Amino acid sequence: MYDIAVIPGDGIGKEVMDATLQVLDALDIKFNYKEARAGEKCFRRTGTTIPDETIQIAKDCDASLFGAVTSIRSQKSAIITLRKELDLYANLRPVKSYPGVKSIFKDLDFIIVRENTEGLYSGIEKETEGGATATRIITTKASERICKFAFEYAKENGRNRVSAVHKANVLKKTDGLFKDTFYNVAEGYDGIETNDFYVDATAMFFITKPQMFDVIVTTNLYGDILSDEGAGLVGGLGLIPSANIGKNNGLFEPVHGSAPDIAGKNIANPSAMILSAVMMLDYLKEHDAARKVENALMKVLSERKVVTCDCGGSATTMEMALEVKSKIESK
Repeated sequence: MYDIAVIPGDGIGKEVMDATLQVLDALDIKFNYKEARAGEKCFRRTGTTIPDETIQIAKDCDASLFGAVTSIRSQKSAIITLRKELDLYANLRPVKSYPGVKSIFKDLDFIIVRENTEGLYSGIEKETEGGATATRIITTKASERICKFAFEYAKENGRNRVSAVHKANVLKKTDGLFKDTFYNVAEGYDGIETNDFYVDATAMFFITKPQMFDVIVTTNLYGDILSDEGAGLVGGLGLIPSANIGKNNGLFEPVHGSAPDIAGKNIANPSAMILSAVMMLDYLKEHDAARKVENALMKVLSERKVVTCDCGGSATTMEMALEVKSKIESK
């Protein structure tokens, strides 16, 4: 049995979470779900976007499923706080083409490994006379462990190339350190091809020839931006999962946000949340179960009979999830 922290959050978070838990119930695996609060609704009730209790539940569980939260400008980010508190230093964002989904490219399968703890997201900002400044933190320790993570991921998943993305021609000290660390780490991985690109060039290559990428490793802000661009190549944010992984914990979330404009309508695509659960299953070493769920979802998407409106159908969030569940159970 696995203890799983379930953090639905705001907006469509609860809808896609409920749908995904229905899918997981089709597996021959026992999960003990421990629900916890975070986000705007939590703030209105408790005065904080992320209670200490939620952080502790996530720390104590085998893994966490996170739905979506609505951010509050004056308050700390619930998801960034969780990443820091659990030291979830690696963010994984697959960019993969799915059958039956309208997209720019039909043959993509690469992954972005994003450093998750520092960079401009360190939150060190201050107002100055006439403006404001933000401090960008890049350390050897964080750069080394994210690069090692990327190479280990490539090695374990049969991937042949790791590309570093940076802007060392301008940010000579910070991105220069990241680039140098990348090549230092690469020396320990014979047989894996390495190269590096400027972030602006990478953004162009995503549009012109994204098939050239296999594993990308990069810093926090670049990874965030490129991940959303990658999602646009394969059908949008409603189909993209993510994993946040550290030494002792893993947290898995879709990247589409709380979508308050459609919240409560039961029309949100549950695919990203379901695929985040697939990444969780792989993290738990339940690889056969992960493939069952992934293959069932792929079949539903390719058939296009019971899919949500963004995929050209008319199904509700739960109807699509129950169709995925039925595919698992039928096998």
